[in-house]
Amino acid sequence: MHTERIKQLNDKANSLDAIGIIKLAFEEFVSKVTFATSLGEEDQVITDMIAKTAPGISIFTLDTGRLFAETYDLMAKNQKKYSHLDFKIYYPDTKAVEEMVRTRGINLFYESVENRKRCCHVRKVEPLQRALAPMVAWMVGLRRDQAITRATLEPVEWDEANKKIKFNPLYNWSLEQVRDYIKLNNVDISPLHAKGFVSIGCAPCTRAIKPGEDIRAGRWWWEEPEQKECGLHNNPKWKGNK
Repeated sequence: MHTERIKQLNDKANSLDAIGIIKLAFEEFVSKVTFATSLGEEDQVITDMIAKTAPGISIFTLDTGRLFAETYDLMAKNQKKYSHLDFKIYYPDTKAVEEMVRTRGINLFYESVENRKRCCHVRKVEPLQRALAPMVAWMVGLRRDQAITRATLEPVEWDEANKKIKFNPLYNWSLEQVRDYIKLNNVDISPLHAKGFVSIGCAPCTRAIKPGEDIRAGRWWWEEPEQKECGLHNNPKWKGNK
């Protein structure tokens, strides 16, 4: 049943720009669609677009407990600048974090892919599931050229893991387009971007990239590219997914 629904939405979304896709999401689902931001450049663009064109869409972010100080500063700026928006912050379950750290160590993620994915599940996936529970659809800042795991993105997809409709307003944008919007609209972004950080996640798992490196090279740099998803955005059409 959801296959036909996704097709119907894509038939509409394929002829729309990013703002049009955002408006479509709100028109179709109203209070049952939410936007998940990690406060990266793409997400800051979408937050600004929502504030200007569809302020009824709620926004949330995940505080994993291991974020950069610059990320918290940007979070605070957003809360003030976009005070008219419904902005929520979700946290991991305290007992789950305590048990994981007690049994596997504070920096378990460096020791194996299994450990890293466990940490991502506790700190990101489970809080995400709570945030999405009352929703029918959600919106994210994914782009096709961010990673090989995202090359087949469509404007609207079915998120099988969470059983939700997922909107990707910037699916066909380039990084240059993102940065042009940021300059034109005076959008606040993390100062880490100016230091070579493109994709920003948890502090222990993110580094700046070198000129010419893939834009996701700074995330979990000790792993192979096909493993570089945290479980929030696994794409069923990507052959590397297990």
